[in-house]
Amino acid sequence: MPDADRPVSFAEDIRPLFRADDREAMDFAFDLWNVDDVRSNADAILERLQDGSMPCDGEWSSEEIELFSRWVATGTPA
Repeated sequence: MPDADRPVSFAEDIRPLFRADDREAMDFAFDLWNVDDVRSNADAILERLQDGSMPCDGEWSSEEIELFSRWVATGTPA
């Protein structure tokens, strides 16, 4: 987890949170390893992470959800 004073990066912080199985499960809709696809769906992804319905095999930790939320709140940098 990056320190609160370090910007969150898709490549370094967010992309690694999505496993190959997650990517495969969502491939019908968008690519979880593609920053543009995740940006376009960030609000919906965050909502699903927060309600525990994503990923389908178990919830992310509160720290991981907060990291994704921070990424969204800071403009989804690459």
